[in-house]
Amino acid sequence: MPELQASPYVPQHHLLRRIWGRTDAILLIFAGAAAEFALNKAVDWLYFTGKLPADPIGRLFSTVTYAQRIIFADTASAHAAIDQITRIHHKVETERGASIPQWAYRDVLFMLIHYSIAAATVLGEKPGEQDKEEIYTVFRKMGERMRIEDLPDSYRQWETVYRQHLLQDLANGALTHDLFQQYRKHLGWWRYRILLESQKLVVPATVRSLLQWKSTSLLTPAMPLYRLTRGTVFEKLLQYLVIPARYRQPAAAMEQR
Repeated sequence: MPELQASPYVPQHHLLRRIWGRTDAILLIFAGAAAEFALNKAVDWLYFTGKLPADPIGRLFSTVTYAQRIIFADTASAHAAIDQITRIHHKVETERGASIPQWAYRDVLFMLIHYSIAAATVLGEKPGEQDKEEIYTVFRKMGERMRIEDLPDSYRQWETVYRQHLLQDLANGALTHDLFQQYRKHLGWWRYRILLESQKLVVPATVRSLLQWKSTSLLTPAMPLYRLTRGTVFEKLLQYLVIPARYRQPAAAMEQR
């Protein structure tokens, strides 16, 4: 009797697989999340373990790596990875003697939704309404497995809730400044500048306003040309230049075309 093939957590031809199978898209997701993480009022939870300030780039890489593992897994493996994330969070809560707020869990999930769509848009994928709904459905399913409460029923409802979260849950505080200083320390000056300009491509207006950024990225005029180079040696060269040496191997391992 032939073996039954395990069902994929995300369907094979889903836009989410194209987004999370490309290193450049993942780097844009990482860049946007790095900005929003720094503003989140619950960022102190990430400081509690000491891992975030000690290695902010590695910490964010690990976050997107977990998400990628789930997206490309079969359903059983995806559930196991999600359950592992939940256990890690519960362990931190036990060590601190407090619970991570439900809104903080939602914020992180919402980042993955927003920056997946924003990265796809910047890189020319042009996700339609159905694509956005399908992307939201996948992450909502992930959130439900983690027992995150009060998730919107649809992408349209999520848009409204996300805007409310941005207004309620973000603030430019001392840890914001410290975290950006850590980004600069770990990246070096010119890679840090590239990070900032990349972040401006994908962050919502609320984030730009809180960080007192101009609305336009210096990279915007170059994006049409960059999109033409995707899949060429030039793309690989750019990634080699902008990714610090210690992160090149994990970044290359993210490529799943």
